[in-house]
Amino acid sequence: MTGEKTDSPATLAWAVRLLYLETLGLVALTVVLIVDAIRNRSSVGAGLAVMALIAAAVVFFTARGLGRQQRGARGPGIVIQLFVIASGGFLIQVHPVWLGVLMIVLGAAVGALLVVPPTTKALGLS
Repeated sequence: MTGEKTDSPATLAWAVRLLYLETLGLVALTVVLIVDAIRNRSSVGAGLAVMALIAAAVVFFTARGLGRQQRGARGPGIVIQLFVIASGGFLIQVHPVWLGVLMIVLGAAVGALLVVPPTTKALGLS
């Protein structure tokens, strides 16, 4: 038994899936930063890679907590989406614009999925 409840609404299930997708994105970013740090022999790049890896772990454990319908995971999930939206806004300013727009849409969608009534009820917050 994995500890996950099977009666979660579609809104919560999609939020969890999208959070896992965000985790994969952060893992990919970590790999890119590690390769860049090795090529340039940069301690700053290595530090950024460590921070990206920590962020990936936080998003992963938040997704897992939401998948298990732990009410305390919703707050961190919403904060993560605020960071995603802010990062998207930054990317719109410095390029690539399409990625910034994608991140803003993703952050807003996951944030909305986390606060709709079916998700709130499934987490025992209503």
